[in-house]
Amino acid sequence: MASPTSALGRVRTFEALDEKTTTKLKRALDESNDTTVFVNGTALQLPREAHEALIEVLSRFALGESVSIGTPELLLNTSQAAQMAGISNSYLRKLADAGTIPVEYRGTHRRIRPSAIQDWLDSRSGTDN
Repeated sequence: MASPTSALGRVRTFEALDEKTTTKLKRALDESNDTTVFVNGTALQLPREAHEALIEVLSRFALGESVSIGTPELLLNTSQAAQMAGISNSYLRKLADAGTIPVEYRGTHRRIRPSAIQDWLDSRSGTDN
């Protein structure tokens, strides 16, 4: 079975830094092996993954670039969505084509958010009682 694809959910863009700050940041990053942040006066050393993500963002700022940060959101193909819903692929496609289950297109391929399937399942469970 194919792996789910992802799309960016919420995205926020931050403008590039001024040249003076960029120069200071470049120097600091050249010496960086870990990152400690202060949150409400408490020092916290970031885990490796968070350190790497932060260094990536700061490195792009140091290059004078703007930075966008987004949250990946899972998208399913119709077979994966049908399996999640417990229905046939053809029935899922009919629901999608009718607009009952919202879809996004990547070229000609339908992609469906798991939350759309869950919303549809939840709406059906309310009508069964």
